[in-house]
Amino acid sequence: MAKRLYLTTTLPYVNADPHIGFALEIVHADAYARYRRLSGDEVFFNTGTDEHGVKIYRQALAAKKDPQAFTDEYAAKFDRLKEGLNLSYDNFIRTTDPKHKAAAQEFWKRCEAAGDIYKKAYKIKYCVGCELEKTDSELVDGRCPIHPNLELEIIDEENYFFRFSKYAPFLLKLYEERSDFVLPDFRFNEIQKFVERGLEDFSISRLKEKMPWGVPVPGDDSQVMYVWFDALVNYISAIGWPSDEETFNSWWPVTQFAGKDQIRQQAAMWQAMLKSAGLSPSKQIIIHGFITSGGAKMSKSLGNVINPFAVVEAYGTDALRYYLLRHVHPFEDSDFTMEKMKEVYNGELANGLGNLAARIMQLAQTHLPEPIARPEPKGFPGSYTNALGSFEMNRALDFVWGEIQKLDQKITATEPFKLVKTDPEKGKTLIAELATELYDIVRLLTPFMPDTSAILKEAILANKKPENLFPRKE
Repeated sequence: MAKRLYLTTTLPYVNADPHIGFALEIVHADAYARYRRLSGDEVFFNTGTDEHGVKIYRQALAAKKDPQAFTDEYAAKFDRLKEGLNLSYDNFIRTTDPKHKAAAQEFWKRCEAAGDIYKKAYKIKYCVGCELEKTDSELVDGRCPIHPNLELEIIDEENYFFRFSKYAPFLLKLYEERSDFVLPDFRFNEIQKFVERGLEDFSISRLKEKMPWGVPVPGDDSQVMYVWFDALVNYISAIGWPSDEETFNSWWPVTQFAGKDQIRQQAAMWQAMLKSAGLSPSKQIIIHGFITSGGAKMSKSLGNVINPFAVVEAYGTDALRYYLLRHVHPFEDSDFTMEKMKEVYNGELANGLGNLAARIMQLAQTHLPEPIARPEPKGFPGSYTNALGSFEMNRALDFVWGEIQKLDQKITATEPFKLVKTDPEKGKTLIAELATELYDIVRLLTPFMPDTSAILKEAILANKKPENLFPRKE
């Protein structure tokens, strides 16, 4: 029976060009969405851009641009990822959209009506890179460990706060009842321990005279919403809340993909805010690690990022998707270098899949009078579905590459290019068998390498050798 799946990435902050760290997140989400659609499920896949906050405001001023014009420019760059990475998302939300801002204000009102918003004066250490308060215990040598290149700032003003401390019992009960709420297990344990240590209320607004770039606080023109409060609401505004609750209820709750630096915001802060507003929690939160370069964390603020468009230009979309999905661990930090990309491309795509497809289809084109008849089989192998069910794209692709190796070994053992000359009928039967098995492998590649899968399916069904899909890189 078909199911409905609402899937979302986090919204990247539009203070710099897209980088390969976010490409990892959105490609993982896309592969899962494509797999579920292939399985017959109805999917709504959301992504977009986070466009408010002090970082963006300051960068817009530095560039001598209006903040809206600045965010328009960068949002367009992120939306270009749809073509660059061949993404299948259904919705691209911007937190500057009028409908989203209206939803954020209604969400504020509901939290306020629940008695969970109050005003107070305070003084904190603040990391602009994270857009988060930092306690002394979180610092390393007096700096944020995620943004060690940035000086911490002191915020000393009167703002609105959310009663986060009130929701520790709710969150601990949620975690107790739903042991798979956060994946992987070690991230689930991490958020449990964070809540068990006790929660502190957090500020959810900023003085407009100091930082005017944000959603206005309802009923107080002197304040704008803190970027995290505003941005998280996108997960519900994207599916019609609050103006179209029928559509909202037909999709909610959501499965979220997020980076490990956002576990607190996604798995605790946002869930408490949802409860305050009278809404049910998210369905599941999948936490991935960072992409590193030579062992160092990639980040925009550190200036050591890799542009995904540059990798696509050099190796192609499906090659990058393949690397991210098979050779980057779904839950832990993994290294990415252009040298490793080249090695994987030549060894596994050019010499592996590309060579295998060319050998089989050259034989088919030469010796088979008719293309193979191959209707779409139902279902997928258990090892494949089990891996994807636990969001382990790498393990699913390991299975597919195991099938590729088996097929390659079968060609070596049976030598169809010789058999077709000594016994034409047996040789043709074997070649048709090989083409059929190649087709089944290609079908398994569809969520991961959609263009490659489509090209090879067409070639097999037309009985033609495909063009050189993965020309070797020297």
